[in-house]
Amino acid sequence: MTTDILSDLDLTTKQLDRAHVFHSWSAQGALDPVVIAGGSGTTVWDHSGNRYLDFSSQLVNVNIGHQHPAVIQAIHDQASLLATIGPATANLARGEAAARIVRRAPAGFSKVFFTNGGADAIENAIRMARLHTGRDKVLSTYRSYHGNTGAAIVATGDWRRMPNEFARGHVHFFGPYLYRSEFWAESPEQESERALRHLERVIQSEGADGIAAILLESVPGTAGVLVPPPGYLAGVRELADRYGIMLILDEVMAGFGRTGRWFAFEGYDVVPDLIAFAKGVNSGYVPVGGVIISDEIAATFDDRVYPGGLTYSGHPLAAASIVGALDAMESEGIVDNARRVGSDVIGPALTALADKHALIGEVRGEGVFWALELVADRESREPLPAAAMGAIKKGLVARGLLPFVQDNRIHVVPPCVVTDDEVAEAAEIYDDVLAEIGRDTP
Repeated sequence: MTTDILSDLDLTTKQLDRAHVFHSWSAQGALDPVVIAGGSGTTVWDHSGNRYLDFSSQLVNVNIGHQHPAVIQAIHDQASLLATIGPATANLARGEAAARIVRRAPAGFSKVFFTNGGADAIENAIRMARLHTGRDKVLSTYRSYHGNTGAAIVATGDWRRMPNEFARGHVHFFGPYLYRSEFWAESPEQESERALRHLERVIQSEGADGIAAILLESVPGTAGVLVPPPGYLAGVRELADRYGIMLILDEVMAGFGRTGRWFAFEGYDVVPDLIAFAKGVNSGYVPVGGVIISDEIAATFDDRVYPGGLTYSGHPLAAASIVGALDAMESEGIVDNARRVGSDVIGPALTALADKHALIGEVRGEGVFWALELVADRESREPLPAAAMGAIKKGLVARGLLPFVQDNRIHVVPPCVVTDDEVAEAAEIYDDVLAEIGRDTP
């Protein structure tokens, strides 16, 4: 790679960015973003021709890969026909997109409310649950991320909610995480049982008749790819039914192929009342998200006005991109590829790295949704310090891999179209960088 040699366009791009672009979740002064000029499949490049394997899928959303021709063509065709129209109209692309999404949903789901992305999908799912039940409180886990809008950021459990706690009626609880168990559990079964008991006590202590919804990521993503232990999601469903509470599953990151299934929850014997989606539904080619609504909740608004809407709800370019993406994912077996490559290639490769590097405390995941939890000491499980994680991120980028690094973890989250050879190439890069950092870590 020639990362020290930048083209005039790369320099111009950086100068414009630093002069005028205000970046999210960042102190602005020290930013030095990677320049991206183009991409194809699992690879992106800058103007100078430096190429990177994208094992972040950007924000874990480019499930179909960069510049998939079927999605680009669908957007082009729709733009030539009708670039925009208001949500109060009926539009063929919007209807086709909704029909394809519902086709993948469980029985008993017929309607889709389109939003501009995942955060406002969560906002509207919460609103629907509150209006349907007549209750107010929403329960969600501490280890979660649900978006950066009013209720979604307060439903989020991590540090980002703390400067933004302006929404009402939110209560947090601990979900299962056996590697760092809050419940002194020694097995997945114990973790599930004790986490469910904890949740029930929170429900009882908060007053079940005031709780509208339990909001969970089917597989918590940003919090660490926390694959739920056996029986947990089914147990949450049972608690919700027992106390008359709606269950909202956040599939924004985990949905549409990421876990090797169309919806992550399909692997856990659970059906929610509301499903929030975005990201993988069209791989972010045009901003879009939405809520898949159970027939029972949808019927609440047959004769009652739903007090919510968005100018770009079901935007025709976004809808066309959904149709193009989902049709291509089905015809090309892309979800099946994510399942196979996860079980047969990524999982074994990461396990081999863990056998080799003491920095890796745990490997977990499924499909193309994995995490390496890095520790300074395997015995104490002390997280690897931020400085070392920063060096790891820098080393990966320097070797031509775009990583998703969060806290003390490397999230291994390539597009669903990733090949066996690309996984092998990435594994070599992870191996090289972990070896280098391991030599420098006492």
